[in-house]
Amino acid sequence: MNSPKINTRLVVVDDDLVVQDLLTAYFSPKGYDVTLFSDAESALRECKNLNTGWDLLISDQELPEMTGLQFVESLKKIRPELPVIFVTSVNSVETAVQASQIGACDFIIKPIHLPQLHISVERALHSSRLEQNISELKQYIKKDCKQSEFLIGKSPKLIAALNVAQKVASSHATIFISGESGSGKEVFARYIHAESNRAKGPFVAINCSSIPETLLESELFGHAKGAFTGAIDKKVGLFEEAENGTLFLDEVGDLSLALQAKLLRVLQERKIKRVGENDLRPINARIISATHKNLPEEITQNRFREDLFFRLSVIPMHIPSLRERVEDILPLAEYFLNKYTLVNNFPTKEFSEEAKKFLIENSWKGNVRELENCVERAVVMCTASTIQLSDFLISEVDEVSQPESNTLSAADVENGVQIFKLKVQKNLPELQEVVQRYIEFAVGRNGGAKDRTAKEIGIDRKTLYRKMKNFEQFAQSH
Repeated sequence: MNSPKINTRLVVVDDDLVVQDLLTAYFSPKGYDVTLFSDAESALRECKNLNTGWDLLISDQELPEMTGLQFVESLKKIRPELPVIFVTSVNSVETAVQASQIGACDFIIKPIHLPQLHISVERALHSSRLEQNISELKQYIKKDCKQSEFLIGKSPKLIAALNVAQKVASSHATIFISGESGSGKEVFARYIHAESNRAKGPFVAINCSSIPETLLESELFGHAKGAFTGAIDKKVGLFEEAENGTLFLDEVGDLSLALQAKLLRVLQERKIKRVGENDLRPINARIISATHKNLPEEITQNRFREDLFFRLSVIPMHIPSLRERVEDILPLAEYFLNKYTLVNNFPTKEFSEEAKKFLIENSWKGNVRELENCVERAVVMCTASTIQLSDFLISEVDEVSQPESNTLSAADVENGVQIFKLKVQKNLPELQEVVQRYIEFAVGRNGGAKDRTAKEIGIDRKTLYRKMKNFEQFAQSH
């Protein structure tokens, strides 16, 4: 049976001194801090002190001055979250029902069977901790968008971006957000939506690079029944789904020129036409777009329409990379540390000084998303209360402090550790095999979800499929 957490406060309310001695003798050696009361009034007075730190209470039914049921009912008004185990000498269904109705989590019949009571105590404590974790998780979920992990920080560049977002939120202008992958473009878009007068409307997001071009037009504009093979019913597009809200077009730089032309017309006319229909439908959705690409450069290469760029970037915003706001790294890392210890129901952890130094000095090419993945991995891998440098499963080999190696161990690949800073030698393992093993690991880690895997390792879905297809050909030729 699991040991209780340190200093677990177990309260016993029973006027029978023999029972008090028995429970103290049984639970104290097992790590419980047992507090005894002979009457309900004394326990209630002490319970009003919020610093008592009680974790669980065992109450007898037969108490002086008031019954155990009356005591538990009064107790729950003061400490509704405190788990209570009810003990009685009467094996009565009615009493058991009453005890349950007033908040008791278990019902024990005298004479007390100590191992059974111990099981009840452990089960009640476990349930109480789960409920506490769920409550804390709900608080995370309910946090205002301003407190999102991507918006945590105090660096001048982040504050400047937030100031722009706050100024433009109440307008109806089309906004274009640029920034590296993982820097938080969608989170800024959600923040702008939440601060706008459209906050009660839907926020609809689509990654334009993750959907094949043949399907993207239907996703955006919808289609009529029978418009093409497989269109067995009509479909409402995302422009219509975002009515009175915000439509976020992520990676808009990956749109084909044909779709760019159609998007330009929608922005000009504020009307859409479903695939297979002739009727124009008015839309009322704010458009926020984003990309990691350099669109002015794409325009010079004739891969992006200049007129569409001007339509999209009425208000341009740039999100700084994590490398540009180093002072925000540790606050973000601490946030993710607390988040994933809570999610995984782990004891509280902290970073060692060496780990903090690594976090600050790492380049974080994947920005906040990479930092989050790294901290989550460290939380899971660390078995102690302090996260060390080794718990991060560092993705690079320090060329100064680490000896050069010309081989990759199977264990490294299985754990998803990329060690690509190897001296180029003829006897290196084939890079194709290394990449294959890593992508296989990433796909497995994400339960086969291709979109999530592509996003996590920093490539688009099409590239992931192409590489997986190449793996098959590689395997057949070797």
